[in-house]
Amino acid sequence: MKFKDYYAILGVSKDASEGEIKRAYRKLARKYHPDVSKEANAESRFKEVGEAYAVLKDPEKRLAYDQLGSGVHPGEDFTPPPDWGAGFEFSGGFEGAAGAEQFSDFFESLFGGGRRHSAGPGFHQDPSQDHHARILISLEDSYQGATRTITLQAPTLTPDGHLQTRQRTLNVTIPKGIREGQVIRLAGQGSPGAGGQPAGDLYIEVSFQPHRLYRVEGHDMSLDLPITPWEAALGATVKVPTLGGKVNLKIPRGAKSGQKFRLRGRGLPGQPAGDQYVVLEIIAPEPHTAEDEALYRKMAEQMPLNPRAALEV
Repeated sequence: MKFKDYYAILGVSKDASEGEIKRAYRKLARKYHPDVSKEANAESRFKEVGEAYAVLKDPEKRLAYDQLGSGVHPGEDFTPPPDWGAGFEFSGGFEGAAGAEQFSDFFESLFGGGRRHSAGPGFHQDPSQDHHARILISLEDSYQGATRTITLQAPTLTPDGHLQTRQRTLNVTIPKGIREGQVIRLAGQGSPGAGGQPAGDLYIEVSFQPHRLYRVEGHDMSLDLPITPWEAALGATVKVPTLGGKVNLKIPRGAKSGQKFRLRGRGLPGQPAGDQYVVLEIIAPEPHTAEDEALYRKMAEQMPLNPRAALEV
């Protein structure tokens, strides 16, 4: 997927005001409207211009797009990073951007689809005073519970229509055992209420930072455990890391690579607690000396094996 420069598509600068963006869009929309344009690529250009305007006219989408595209060149191969959308504060709901299905895969990957299935901010506007954000936390924070200080960015427009960023810092309590996709509610931290009404709430969706050891699904976790060929062949007791500390795992004789073991209750806390799954990965040592090579050849002669026998027709 290629990165799209929405400013270049509309022919405006990156510090263009709201009015400049609107005027540029109207001019290009008239030029490329399929009902009147004689341009050979009118329909595709009309859609491209509409897509660029859908992002740049919306201060929230524009702020997120600007942050994401910093240092990226138009036409470069591009995939949104895992933390895309984290740390931005948005008004509106979770349903996703209206009209996303009409635009490119690039737009869809950033703003389209349901919020829970989208990497980045894909909110719709609604009349409520509630705000939404997404934060990244560590697995350790979920396992133990924690209080963290977070900084959120939100867009504002100056009186002359230029985009500015407002930041605020909040203390957030991370409940023990919270799962990815669950939401923390901060009462009264949304927009001020109109006409004397109470302020809205801030809903913070939790995502996990990538972990160097564990993969997470719900309350369960998985860990790849490297073992030696002799541990697999002869059996062994090895120490396995968990979020609660190391535990002993008994590997049976003749264990296979890919074999899975369950450590009950060693996942994230809950009612009931999740489990941790350990997946064996047999690592063969690399021969570095003539003696090492001789040992491998002796093993091949003494213990012949055809691991691909099942593949033969």
